[in-house]
Amino acid sequence: MTSAVTTHVLDAARGAPATDITVHLEAADGDKWVSMAEAATDSDGRVRELGPQQVDPGTYRLTFETGEYFRRNEVDTFYPQVQITFAIRDAAQHYHVPLLLSPFAYSTYRGS
Repeated sequence: MTSAVTTHVLDAARGAPATDITVHLEAADGDKWVSMAEAATDSDGRVRELGPQQVDPGTYRLTFETGEYFRRNEVDTFYPQVQITFAIRDAAQHYHVPLLLSPFAYSTYRGS
């Protein structure tokens, strides 16, 4: 099975994959969020299987539980959680949403 949505988390401060970060995938349903899947990053910082093979067009978000990751590594952080909200317009496409993380900054982009 290949998920329609995948992610990859890199710890920019350490220059290494960010392992064992819990990631939640949710879909917007009016004014509420509906849980679709949950997984943790692997030894390469990736979540290869997160949710269904295809998702309907709409608004989705990934929530990364970064606080626990930084606590385990004994690093102070400003971001105990990172949320990335994104729009899916073409249900036939794959959506890779990477996160480049450090204790006091983060960035993201649409990957492939």
